[in-house]
Amino acid sequence: MSHFGSILLWVIYPYAMMLSFVFGTIVRFGWFRAGITAVSSEMLEKRKLMIGSLLFHVGIILAFFGHVLGILIPKTWTELFGISNELYHLVGSLMMGSAAGLMALAGMFILTYRRFTNARVFLTSSWSDLVIDVALLITIILGLASTLSSPFQGNFDYRETLSVWARSLFYLHPQWQLMANVPWIYKIHVICGFAIFGFFPYTRLVHALTLPWQYIFRRFIVYRRRPRV
Repeated sequence: MSHFGSILLWVIYPYAMMLSFVFGTIVRFGWFRAGITAVSSEMLEKRKLMIGSLLFHVGIILAFFGHVLGILIPKTWTELFGISNELYHLVGSLMMGSAAGLMALAGMFILTYRRFTNARVFLTSSWSDLVIDVALLITIILGLASTLSSPFQGNFDYRETLSVWARSLFYLHPQWQLMANVPWIYKIHVICGFAIFGFFPYTRLVHALTLPWQYIFRRFIVYRRRPRV
């Protein structure tokens, strides 16, 4: 790949998706807040929705925090606490990562199957609903495949290449050269992940950012007895 192609993929594209996420979220919450909803189709079909949603949400939350820890925590930090690289990959990445990925995959497969095979759910779905379901399914499959194939990737260690590159984006000094020898399955997973991140504010996924803070800070409801006459 040429230098321009590498810079386009590993510098310009990630920053474009991150800017899209930030400004899209600001616009969505500032001017289109009333349209932020999960658009539940529970009344059309409930059983598959409950099972798929539970598996997907638990799995994707665990996978998300696993990605955050894998990217933000340098290799030297875990070694400082006596955690060897082999133990980290076996327990943290392979075992826990695979479990979270399988849960997310099972849940997303059920939800996608439900959306495309249930006529009532399909007809009430928007194009963005259909596209984001397929995109999430593909991204999860790629992520799980990356995790399961890591023992067969030879001397490749994502903590010395991909993670360092990801952290360098936040330092505003992207080390795009580190992505040159990253296996393609990881690269495609990263590209798909950033695409979902960039289009996140324009889909129903944005409801994940709405937390019911008002329930924490609201006044207590005061119950008064009706006075006796």
